Amino acid sequence: MQAEILIRNVRLPGHDYSAARSTGASAVALSGSQIHWLGDEADAPVADEIVDGGGGWLTPGLIDCHTHLVYAGSRAQEFEERLQGVPYEDIARRGGGILSTVEATRRASEEELFEQSLPRLLALAREGVCTVEIKSGYGLDCDNELKMLRVARALARHSGLTVTTTLLAAHALPPEFSGRADAYIDQVCDVILPAAHAEGLVDAVDVFCESIGFSPLQCEQVFRRARELGLPVKGHVEQLSHSGGAALVASYRGLSVDHIEYLDKSDIDALAESGCVCVLLPGAFYTLNETRKPPLELLREAGLPIAVASDLNPGSSPMASLLLNMNMACVLFGLTPAEALLGVTRHAAAALGLGQCKGALTAGMDADLVLWDIEHPAELSYGHGLVRPRQIWRGGRTVAES
Repeated sequence: MQAEILIRNVRLPGHDYSAARSTGASAVALSGSQIHWLGDEADAPVADEIVDGGGGWLTPGLIDCHTHLVYAGSRAQEFEERLQGVPYEDIARRGGGILSTVEATRRASEEELFEQSLPRLLALAREGVCTVEIKSGYGLDCDNELKMLRVARALARHSGLTVTTTLLAAHALPPEFSGRADAYIDQVCDVILPAAHAEGLVDAVDVFCESIGFSPLQCEQVFRRARELGLPVKGHVEQLSHSGGAALVASYRGLSVDHIEYLDKSDIDALAESGCVCVLLPGAFYTLNETRKPPLELLREAGLPIAVASDLNPGSSPMASLLLNMNMACVLFGLTPAEALLGVTRHAAAALGLGQCKGALTAGMDADLVLWDIEHPAELSYGHGLVRPRQIWRGGRTVAES
């Protein structure tokens, strides 16, 4: 079958992303929304359109597998407080933190929320991000959680990016349920989650399993309800302390465990057996000025897949840049640039349950591609503000060219 587009004169990363796939010039052929063929340019098929890659590097479209980018308001004042030494936990306990964003998000109309969130999504897209996960969690009641998820779906339609939605109603205890966490979890399971599922607004279910969030028992109640509805689960776990959340997610064969600074050696075997992806969020580590790093060597020794995401949110990671988070994952956590690139492509796709169609340069995969004018893939993690895509394809269509 004749290809529609042939991207020639490019270099392709090898399987481990640390070297070129071939020594000579390579090419990739696209048909419809998928990769049709790739290999040495001399063997390329006939195509309707030919694009000269100019010897640049071609990678899969980047994937940001953990964001909270739909929200209203700003928390710059809290940023000032943290710089003065006020712990994040203290800010959260007195009604700041997540709850201040909840108040602003509840006040915003669906249209206002869309307008405030769109620039954040487009900032990621300009860096070559083609797939984004967006969580709810700043509504904390049925109407506002569904409002956030509707906005996420609208952002996907408007931008052309692939957007997966995650219900994070178990993010914090809303003020109207103060002192009644079990009752709120009942509300999540009996009202919010079924309503989101009925409207087709939710692709996965997340929880904040932490001392300032919810207990493992409460999170398991949410997981059981998600499982009844056929929805995959994931978790914000072991960020501020070791709570047992990672083992819980592993027991439900969740998609991912995220943050994991306090991950324990006892959790590793369970995670390896479950197939969970370990998602590192260096932006939050940096912004909160944390010192406890994820146990990277244990993850490597166990062969666990490691993803990197922006955690874009108004409080602990106000960063609409996946490339910056790749850099920080290398500098702060010790990832290699090749690991960081795998972490925002192949492993990030797996963290969203999309490993069969996104995140790799393989025939039959979605044709989400980014062409970079760089000498080596390490440049994507090397600096910040120095590299931007030359050309982007989403689903086989050119969407940006600089």
